[in-house]
Order: sequence, then C-alpha cells, then structure tokens
Amino acid sequence: MMTKKETEKFLPSNLLEGMTSISALLNSDCNNDRKIERVWIDIAKKSTKAGEIRFLTAKSKELGFVIEFVDAARIDEITVGNTHGGILAFCTDRTLPVLHPSHLKPNGFYVFLEGIEDPYNFGYTVRSLYAAGVDGIVLPARNWMSAAGVVARASAGASELIPMFTANVEDVIPVFRSLSYTVLCAGIRDSVSVFDECFRYPVLLVIGGEKRGISRKILEQADKIVRIDYGREFRGSLSAASAATVMAFEIFRQNK
Repeated sequence: MMTKKETEKFLPSNLLEGMTSISALLNSDCNNDRKIERVWIDIAKKSTKAGEIRFLTAKSKELGFVIEFVDAARIDEITVGNTHGGILAFCTDRTLPVLHPSHLKPNGFYVFLEGIEDPYNFGYTVRSLYAAGVDGIVLPARNWMSAAGVVARASAGASELIPMFTANVEDVIPVFRSLSYTVLCAGIRDSVSVFDECFRYPVLLVIGGEKRGISRKILEQADKIVRIDYGREFRGSLSAASAATVMAFEIFRQNK
C-alpha cells in the first residue's frame, strides 16, 4: 500500500523542491517559460542557508517573485521528497511548444520518449539524456512534465534545462524526416546492436517504456531498430532510464 507521499508523486504539481531544481530553472536558457511566483524558506535555516537566501533575494528583485519564511511543518505538509533543504518554489506551468522543423538543429541529436510509466523513471531518463548532450526531447501530449516538481528533482534539474516539445505520434517522424534525420528505435525484433554500427548525426532516438514500449506507427517508420547487447545471458530488459543512458552515450561517443 502506497503512502500519501508516494501517491502524490503522480499528481500535477509545479512545486520545485530544493535549490538544485530551483537553480536549474533560474539558469535555464532553453525554451522554458516557467516562472517562479513565490519561494518558501524554512525560517529555522536562515543562518545555514545564508548563501542561498542572498542568491534568491537578488533573483526575486530581478524577476519579481516573493520570498516568505515559514515553519518547517508547513513545508513538510506539501512536499513529496525529503531532500529539499527547506527551500521550495511555487511556479507556473511550462508551455511545451508543438514540434516544428524550425525548432530543430540541422545536425542535432533528439530523443522521443514514449510510454514511460513513472515520473521518477522519466526524470532519471531526462537526466541521462541531458548529460549525453541530447539537444532536445519530444514528448506525447500526455507526459510526466505535469509532475514538474518530482521530475525536476529526479533529473537533478535537467528537465528545466533541456528544450522539450510535444507532438502527436503520427507527426514525429515526418518532422525529422524533413531534415534528413536517421530514425532509430530501441527494440529487439529485427534489430542491430547499437555497438556494431555507426550512427552519425542528425539522429532521432526513440525510447519506449518498459510496459507499453514503442507504438507500431513509430516502429514501422524507423530506419533501424537498435538493441543493447548484454554481457551475459539475460532474459530481462533494462529500465527505460538505463536503456536511454546506454544508447544515448554510445551515439554521443560515435559522434564525439
């Protein structure tokens, strides 16, 4: 049976917990229109968080948000995690633009994430893709960015730093095809090892969730189905985050 905190991770929320997530938003220079409206700081941490408070105070004057000092109990009532350090930011929604060829780099590396079941797994995936130098992430209309606070924390702020777009499944491939992108789908049937072939940019990599995988509409249009070869006999599958990490870094390595 899930606790209240565990169930809340699935709920829509624009509450960023902790300075890692908040700083990522404040330093974002991608297509992120999310704004901070109010910051809560644990009143008992005024001395231990002096540096963070000075930074946030300066930003509040620049950007026009309010800072309030509150009791720790009020913070604990509304947070999902326990690593916020007593600092929270109440934010607006982030608008994800509908994918268009004008959004894409001519020689870039993008990933379409489809069907990931859990906001933490989604956040871990985004963290790895950002670290691997992916230029942007495409998402279906229904996605975990509604749970922005959990995703930002799981991704170590990367979800606020990387460009993101939405698209209907049937529209994704034509947009990338118009710019001569190679389309790779993670899978097993009729696949080649991602380690055995060289995939030069521009590349669109499609990663599906563990349960639902990649939709047939996408698979049928892929240039290649790519798999990860294991180091031993293993009938299981990697998590979406692990698979995305291995494939994205291998493609990055090939183009480095």
